[in-house]
Amino acid sequence: MGAIAVLAVVVGAGYLFLQHTGRDRAAVAAMAQPAIPVSVAVAKTSNVPVYVRGIGTVQALNTAVIKTRVDGTIVKVSFQEGQDVKEGDPLFQIDPRPFQAVLDQASSNRAQNEAKLRGAQLDLERYLKTSAQGYEPIQIRDEQQARVDALKGQIAADEAVMHSARLNLIYADIRAPFDGRTGTRLVDVGNLVQASQATSLVSITQIKPIYVNFTVPQDVNEQVRRMQKAGPLVVIAYGGKDRELARGTLSVVDNQIETATGTLRLKATFENTDERLWPGQFVNVRLQLETRTDAVTVPQRAVMQGSSGYFCFVVRADGTAERRTIEIGAVQDGIAVIDSGVAPGDKVVIDGQFRLSDGTRVRAAEPAS
Repeated sequence: MGAIAVLAVVVGAGYLFLQHTGRDRAAVAAMAQPAIPVSVAVAKTSNVPVYVRGIGTVQALNTAVIKTRVDGTIVKVSFQEGQDVKEGDPLFQIDPRPFQAVLDQASSNRAQNEAKLRGAQLDLERYLKTSAQGYEPIQIRDEQQARVDALKGQIAADEAVMHSARLNLIYADIRAPFDGRTGTRLVDVGNLVQASQATSLVSITQIKPIYVNFTVPQDVNEQVRRMQKAGPLVVIAYGGKDRELARGTLSVVDNQIETATGTLRLKATFENTDERLWPGQFVNVRLQLETRTDAVTVPQRAVMQGSSGYFCFVVRADGTAERRTIEIGAVQDGIAVIDSGVAPGDKVVIDGQFRLSDGTRVRAAEPAS
């Protein structure tokens, strides 16, 4: 038994010696390897807005296609194509003389019928007295009453004709229904226009303020509605090369999901005082849902994806690389928000990480801002 115990002690000591020797050799080999040059950035905390992206179309706040409501010849055009107009500004003048003639005739007829009515009422008053005393038949009194009623009806008809003629005079003077900008004029002075033909004269669009219609994935439906109740949500419209055009607020959330595309339609309102948005224009849209405060952020280039998820390399104090598994909260504008795995102040590798493995010696460049 004593010999066996001695043999076990000798074997154990030999194993420990070999293991220690192997570690030393590995450490020596690691130190002997040339350091791999890499670029690093320092993880930091910042307030990060969370966006949802979409593609939108600019829509005028109001659009009107101006048409005539009366027949006649255009005698005057009071605007220039593409001109800004105010509500009530004159646009077209249709020859008002036929309508004025109808108004004058109806006014004359009414004056004549009113004069006849006064005489008929006087006769009726006399017939009422004489018929009550038995000097005139009741039939004559009733006939005179009918004449009075007929004249009253004619006067009412004359007033209706006069009202219609006044309306036609108003319709002959075509004015802007709201503030906006005129488009291309489709008719010129001297053209005969008819209400039955529905000929378009010009279009007016209101672009201050203006709408942007856009869609977002249905997955954010609940979050959008919840955040909108807390306050107005900011919407940013971008042009080409991510050039910011304007900022507005979310105004409408559609009442249903588009089943064919699985998207939610939204509408935002922009003041558009500088007219950078134009009806029919396609824009990229970002809807800001919230702002994450004190979030840990690193450049997006530091994030890598493997079979088990996302990871990055962090440079230890001894100059070696450490592979860390991370959880990403959001990625936008070249910045990744890290929920776990990286702490503020850690140096993460943003260039050269494809040559690294856990424990590799690195030569880090100055941290990027």
